[in-house]
Amino acid sequence: MADIGIGILGGGYMGKAHAVAMSSVGAAFNTTLRPRLEMVCASSAQSAERYRKAYGFARATDDWRVLVNAAEVEAIVIATPQETHREIAEAAFALGKPVFCEKPLGASLEDSAAMVSAAEASGVVNMVGFNYIRTPASQFARQLIAAGEIGEITWFRGEHTEDFLADPSAPANWRTSGMANGTLGDLAPHMINGALALMGPIARTMGLYETVHKARPGGTVTNDDHAQMMCRFENGAMGQMYFSRVATGRKMGYAYEISGTKGAIRFDQEDQNALWLYRMDGPDATRGFTKILTGPSHPDYDAFCQGPGHGTGYQDQIIIEAKDFLRAIETGEALWPTFRDGHEVNRVIAATIASADSGSWQEIKDF
Repeated sequence: MADIGIGILGGGYMGKAHAVAMSSVGAAFNTTLRPRLEMVCASSAQSAERYRKAYGFARATDDWRVLVNAAEVEAIVIATPQETHREIAEAAFALGKPVFCEKPLGASLEDSAAMVSAAEASGVVNMVGFNYIRTPASQFARQLIAAGEIGEITWFRGEHTEDFLADPSAPANWRTSGMANGTLGDLAPHMINGALALMGPIARTMGLYETVHKARPGGTVTNDDHAQMMCRFENGAMGQMYFSRVATGRKMGYAYEISGTKGAIRFDQEDQNALWLYRMDGPDATRGFTKILTGPSHPDYDAFCQGPGHGTGYQDQIIIEAKDFLRAIETGEALWPTFRDGHEVNRVIAATIASADSGSWQEIKDF
């Protein structure tokens, strides 16, 4: 075993999740590389020191350059606002340091394209933080589809729906300003990434977006509350997706349905330890969806629990990401999703926004 110094930029919600994951991943997966929490960076010296004490880092700083350039920091996790991603990543790659960056990759399509170029020119391991598709259930769904268990795929429906801004009296905040922080910028990347993982590349898209609550206490809303898109996948299947932060009653509606010529799959993140599978086998009278409870026979489950049906949770998804990142560093081989995969998500979003603005279908290849 060998230790590796980890630097995390951002100590808030996701910074904490990554710090906990790096502290736990070695025990959970018996990784060859064992993370050492070397340094945390936050927006002020006071908050950085608070995070250092809370999470167990050796050092703290309020200057990202200090963290990136520190010799003891050997791999970097970016969990800061999107507009900071590009400069940090480019500096890290110039030093040959592996980078894990939270989604979405950068604040614009130009940013993510530049980050992909920097990553690939450096030859250094890079990964984007799409954690929901890493649940044991969704990993198993990918295996079933790849193995042809539900036949030729004909249709996909996906959603990422929450209600944290459903109340019009909720005050304006950073999420209500700028398209990068709207529903297409914030929630849609997760389900679009999921669709790409399960179905393959998207060829074209037709989209709509809307601001439901245009004014909130404290300010005007300048981005989208919900959006929808139709798409055609390169494999010929039709698809549709819906994204919302005003979907009353929905808390973690990362859900999808997939139809094939031999069966179908359903999944909902609010019941993340179950996958529903339909097979066109046997007499009509006994056909129906079967609820499969995840257990040790499903991907990455037994690292957390030996009991089927006991379940994994949100933090476990981040630990799985940490395991994949460390494995990529150890082997030097890229593991999905790389920066290029994150850029592909951004291309689909850019095409969807252009479609909504123009009222016409858009080809992903044009973005």
